[in-house]
Amino acid sequence: MGKHIFYEESGQFKVAEIVQENDATFLVNTQHGKRAKIKSSHVFLAFDSDAAQFLQQATDAAADIDISLLWEAVGSEAEFTATGAAAEYFGSNNGNVELAATLMALYAAPMYFYKKNKGVFKAAPAETLQQALAAIERRKQQEAQINSWIQELLAGSLPAPIAADAKMILHAPDKQSLSYKAVIKAADQKKTSVFSLLQSVGAVPPLPEYFLDGFLLTQFPKGVDCGDYPVPAIHNLPAADTTVLAFSIDDIETSEVDDAFSVRDLPNGNKLVGIHIAAPALAITAESPLEKLIFERQSTVYYPGGKITMLPDNWIAAFSLDEGAARPAVSLYAEVNSQFEIVHCESRIESVYIDCNLRIENIEQAFQPQQACGDTEVFAHQHEMNWLYDFAIARMQARGKYDPERLPQYDYGIKLDAENKVRISVRERGAPIDTLVSELMIFANSTWAQMLDEAGMAGLFRVQPTGRVRMSTQSEPHIGLGLKHYAWFTSPLRRATDYINQKQLISLLDSGVPSRFEPQDAMLFAVLRDFESTYAAYNDFQRHMEAYWSLIYIQQEQLQELTAQLIRDDLVRIEGLPLVSRVTGVPIDAMPKCHMKVAVTGIDLEQVNVGLNYVNVLVPVAGG
Repeated sequence: MGKHIFYEESGQFKVAEIVQENDATFLVNTQHGKRAKIKSSHVFLAFDSDAAQFLQQATDAAADIDISLLWEAVGSEAEFTATGAAAEYFGSNNGNVELAATLMALYAAPMYFYKKNKGVFKAAPAETLQQALAAIERRKQQEAQINSWIQELLAGSLPAPIAADAKMILHAPDKQSLSYKAVIKAADQKKTSVFSLLQSVGAVPPLPEYFLDGFLLTQFPKGVDCGDYPVPAIHNLPAADTTVLAFSIDDIETSEVDDAFSVRDLPNGNKLVGIHIAAPALAITAESPLEKLIFERQSTVYYPGGKITMLPDNWIAAFSLDEGAARPAVSLYAEVNSQFEIVHCESRIESVYIDCNLRIENIEQAFQPQQACGDTEVFAHQHEMNWLYDFAIARMQARGKYDPERLPQYDYGIKLDAENKVRISVRERGAPIDTLVSELMIFANSTWAQMLDEAGMAGLFRVQPTGRVRMSTQSEPHIGLGLKHYAWFTSPLRRATDYINQKQLISLLDSGVPSRFEPQDAMLFAVLRDFESTYAAYNDFQRHMEAYWSLIYIQQEQLQELTAQLIRDDLVRIEGLPLVSRVTGVPIDAMPKCHMKVAVTGIDLEQVNVGLNYVNVLVPVAGG
């Protein structure tokens, strides 16, 4: 029988027959019959007995070694050799098999023994060892818990801890959590998705709530509750003229009334138009907790069936231009002559009496300014609104944006009744009441943007010198609106940009108030960047939810075919719904803006997707 070696290779102990030996290596025949070279530094001992039997005896002996007893035998003070450890543990029975077994045991217990050199070790300190053993025990318990949850999930049950974590697992998982690991492993075993698995055990809420949960976890990780922000009293505001009876125009669900209007006759025959904007910036101090909240939220969030306000409810109640009381406002007054030319403008910080809040749904049918009007008002301030509409048309003409031949376009809104049945509201874009409000807002925004720019003050401007509209800290032309200056000022209850610009405007109107931002202020750039990304995310969520409820409406009304307008390629806008989708089979020569009939082939509510097939072109738009 030849001579053999016992050696370590890649963490495994092996035996082999020696063919040739020199100082640095052994040439051997392995147990698998292959010729190999083994470095001497990897060889621990040589023996003459049967190799396979030796390895089996060493393995069996190693399995019987009490690791804790071995650790106690070698002590934890100094380094020791495997030979010394075998002698301590096995005593007079110590031999090659026992030495090999001891080496196997020492290598297999790295928590107990630190490898220092070939055949040389050091016992782990008692405290360190206890910590390591406790960690192992925790891992065993965790694995047992994970396996228990997996079995419950596969059996169709929902463990309470996973139910509690379901929202996070679905939308923002902690991949190190036990609940997530259990769900992932269970989904893999069931060969399904995490969503489908959790849905099957009742852990997924109704889809609208599911979508909202994901949005809130991303955009409102601290929750939607604003917290407590006391409203300070505002004293010594000059009162507007007692003849100013302002009125607002909003839809019936609006709770943040940012803007109101007034019209007065002047002795010289001209009109004095007042545009009055709620003024929360008067009471918000720089770097205050409330300002930090504004910069965190950036805007009110709107979606079908709900909204999340930028400001706390008590601040909205204090500064919203609600009827029946005098409210703090930043007002723009414009003297307008009989040709609707602006003679003079003046801006003031004041207290304005709000006479009434007109609601669009209640007055729109009666508001027909293009028709002959009688002396009797159907609703309050109808005569002023008729005149303001003519003024708005003149402003559009001055901007070069008036087009009486423009084809009608429509905006579609989604409302849910008490039983979540979808109702689609349709309003013509550019309807008289919209034209009136939007033109007065554009006038105020452009006037105040020009004031900031000419004063060399910082602000957040809306610019479009070419291409797409964007935000900027420098005023540039807005070609889409036909204006040299434009910025948002008129929604300070709802947008951080308007709050910032109002803060700047107040410092311009009141020399005793310092400006909030100086030009090139790094924080202003940061707010601009954050606003753009946050505002886009809010709008994406609103569109996502509108698309979801549009699909529900299609199912609700059992619509098999829809009319769509081609945007480009295979992308279409569904008429009558706030929904954009892709269509299969659109002819390559179909012209953008053409109208077509499309067939509904399927609806996936989870993915908010509708399958559409092209049927035929309906009415091509002249000129493409």
